[in-house]
Amino acid sequence: MTTRQFLNIVEMRTKVISMGTFACASLYAVNVLDSIPIVPWVIMGFATLFVDMGTTGFNTFFDYYHGTDNLTYTKEKEKVLVHEQLNPLSVLIVSFTLFVLAAVLGLALASITSWYLIPVGGLCMLVGFFYTAGPLPISRTPLGEVFAGGFLGSALFLITLFVLGVPLGGVEVAATVPFLLLIGMILSVNNGCDRLGDEANGRKTLSIVLGKRGSMRLVATEGLVAYLVSAVFVFIGIYPIYFLPLLVFLAIRFTNQFNKVKREGMDEAHKAQHMGFASSTFIWFSLGFLIAFLINRVFGSPAF
Repeated sequence: MTTRQFLNIVEMRTKVISMGTFACASLYAVNVLDSIPIVPWVIMGFATLFVDMGTTGFNTFFDYYHGTDNLTYTKEKEKVLVHEQLNPLSVLIVSFTLFVLAAVLGLALASITSWYLIPVGGLCMLVGFFYTAGPLPISRTPLGEVFAGGFLGSALFLITLFVLGVPLGGVEVAATVPFLLLIGMILSVNNGCDRLGDEANGRKTLSIVLGKRGSMRLVATEGLVAYLVSAVFVFIGIYPIYFLPLLVFLAIRFTNQFNKVKREGMDEAHKAQHMGFASSTFIWFSLGFLIAFLINRVFGSPAF
């Protein structure tokens, strides 16, 4: 296995999603606590990265094993198990190794924070594994968006806050909602582009259930509601006021980019560029979130 193949197996380019959520939760914690414990923060960051990489590795293996990724429908050259002579067992070994590393870091983190992290972290890893493994993988059901957004968005955000010492309550849970929606939107774009191939392989994703037009509306709804909810959070004080002008820019950008996706249609031929739209939407939101909270941390909330 070459370095390039390894990076494609774990889809390293997509780790910006989990690390973006982690970064946003970290700066949120800084605004609440003024400072955060560095050692738990570093361990949490690497544990998050390894869990995400391992999960993607398992997804790569089981999508190939179940025939979801195949020469007929899978055109992405990054799918090295489909397009290159690579032993699938090596992918499984790499994925298990990454999970073991994450588990070791999780135990170390629990020892200096709270042992409650063990069952919570274990649940997250089980969901990551069974997302594509088992007799009925989560990814083959209409619940894929909920689990992806729920764990890579809400759960990761809240676990990061907990590790850093932020007391969790309704406000903290609410603050995760836009992340849940935008990460779910990324998966909706992915499944919308894979709809025909997934349907041929017996999957029942939400995009298949909703159909071509319905899956397009789902992407628009997830994105626009994320911005609307964020704006509401600004006005009720969950997010800083500095985020509002950035949200206006981000919403306009999303609308323009989405209209292009709508014109071209979500299919395998346009998947690479549409996934670029989905990923960049989350990245831009995360950057706006970080900028707003950083300004708030330095200058404080303006008085009106």
